[in-house]
Amino acid sequence: MTETRNLVLGTAGHIDHGKTALVRALTGVNTDRLPAEKLRGITVDLGFAALDLPGHRLGMVDVPGHERFVRNMLAGASGMDLALLVVAADDSVMPQTREHLEILNLLGLAGGLIVLTKIDLVDPSWLDLVEDDVRRLVAGTFLDNAPILRTSTVTGEGIERVKEALLDLAASVPETMDLGPFRMAIDRSFTRAGLGTIVTGTVASGIARLGDELDWMPEGRTVRVRGLQRHDESVEFVGRGARAAINLGGVHHTEIVRGQELATPGYLHPTRVLTVSLTVSVDAPRPVKHRGRYRVHLGTADVAATLALLGTNALKPGETGLGQLLLAEPAVALAHEPFILREESPPATLGGGKILQTSAGRIRRKDVSAISRLQGLQCSDPVERVTESLASFGLGIWTELTLCRESAVPLDMLKPILDDLGRSGAVVDLPVGSRRTTRLTADVVADLEDRVERALGRLHLANPRQTAVRRSHVLAALPDLPGEAMVSGLLDRLVARGAVVSDNRSVALKSFEPRLSQSERKLKAELLKELQAGGFSPPDAADLAKTAGARAAVVPELLALLVEEGRIVLLGAGLYLDVDAELRLRCEVTAWLEQETTMTMADLRDLLKTSRKYAVPIGEYLDRIRLTRREGDLRRLESQTQGTLADHA
Repeated sequence: MTETRNLVLGTAGHIDHGKTALVRALTGVNTDRLPAEKLRGITVDLGFAALDLPGHRLGMVDVPGHERFVRNMLAGASGMDLALLVVAADDSVMPQTREHLEILNLLGLAGGLIVLTKIDLVDPSWLDLVEDDVRRLVAGTFLDNAPILRTSTVTGEGIERVKEALLDLAASVPETMDLGPFRMAIDRSFTRAGLGTIVTGTVASGIARLGDELDWMPEGRTVRVRGLQRHDESVEFVGRGARAAINLGGVHHTEIVRGQELATPGYLHPTRVLTVSLTVSVDAPRPVKHRGRYRVHLGTADVAATLALLGTNALKPGETGLGQLLLAEPAVALAHEPFILREESPPATLGGGKILQTSAGRIRRKDVSAISRLQGLQCSDPVERVTESLASFGLGIWTELTLCRESAVPLDMLKPILDDLGRSGAVVDLPVGSRRTTRLTADVVADLEDRVERALGRLHLANPRQTAVRRSHVLAALPDLPGEAMVSGLLDRLVARGAVVSDNRSVALKSFEPRLSQSERKLKAELLKELQAGGFSPPDAADLAKTAGARAAVVPELLALLVEEGRIVLLGAGLYLDVDAELRLRCEVTAWLEQETTMTMADLRDLLKTSRKYAVPIGEYLDRIRLTRREGDLRRLESQTQGTLADHA
């Protein structure tokens, strides 16, 4: 059994040109549902019906034709795959015919048909003139080669031919890419007795099932799917292209308004800044200006915005440029999603385009590099869009859902693309925790490595006598990087390519030369050697100064340098231990206390095979670093002491 394909077919055209009557003739459904519509005989808001054809189900959206209701028309047009441009034979092309066509063309629909209605009211010779007018109107648009079908809903003439043409058209539409996550823009919200809140819309992507939790955006709340209908039939799930009614739990219907959306949790996010590519319509009544205030129609939303053009002060009719929409209230969007720009007073459609970034920061108008990077987000190559989207994240946290949103690349394509980019070196995995990594573009990593090198250079400049800098000091110099793991990862990369040298405790630029005389460097090495040889009974600072003879004055500074470099540890009172000896000290004391529980000063002296002169400052050092805790003449491991206190408590 062949699976039925869902597509959305919308009407377009001037008021009283017979759009609603045509839908009724095709489907048997009167889409005028409001009392005012039935009383006045004109469509005010969106109406919906379904047309079943072999292998296809067309969800029909009937839009209002009056210029006062263009906002409502735009809400319905946002989810269309195909369109019926309706022109009344007795009126021919009228103002809303032109504006509706311009809007549909800007939205990038896959195709459509042109239907002449009310042919029973005119002579056949007049129809040829009307067709000529229509052909001139649609030249260069998505309907340039569309068939023109003559119909009368009074006599029924041409209705079956429209159905046949729609079947051919639907079969010719290529499969639309489904990004994977669920998304549906809401166009209606109401309540039913015993059910509660119900919203309707056209499913743009993904699948929602009974019991699913969804994000309600831009409110940022979670709602639950309690029931589903697809074209008035109860179902277990709804998918892309379906006209869906969703019974929601966790929200009252009065809280929901047209323009809000439902989505897979974590997919969409509210924003007030959208980076866009904008094309001004050839027939726009005036240029679009930098800092101009306009209305943005996005999905089913209608939002006031200020336009910040990048690189120019105005776009004339027919021109295309880059800009940012600074929204008056939060909205949600998807990369490559179309939008329409209108002027509210006097009302006019000025142009439209597509979203490039949905989570953008403000871009300075003279930031040439940031503006040039936007070109990669416009291209058709998914690999380049993924790469540029990753670059735009910088060090920000991202998931596959957010990358799908920003690149408009389907979820099932992302992993192989990321793996290929990793193998080629175009993206790099860097640690951000003990078991977590993040993927950054090679350019971003190169910039981070440069920052680490410059920070290391500043530390060398501040400490010219030190041969190396502690890794912890490099981390402290880069507080905006996300933690020690990333800084260590960057340092390891620099070490691997020979730009930095390291002994795991400290690092230095390979090109750095400490500002010590040859004699001072030699003495520094001798001091370290003597401390290493002393083990747990090392010479103190006074002894080391005596050994240095005429060079004694520089010994304190050299010892301080060795401490800064992490090569020795100050126990106190001029007494130092080599770091390897200090590590052995911790291990031996810990092992003793784990077995014997307590330790006296004599025990410590004998364990280390040293004298009381060294055992006392060593014991105080162990207390200070909280390895041990003194209780009278005894010492315990700090952890054991805490356990004892807890037992008493």
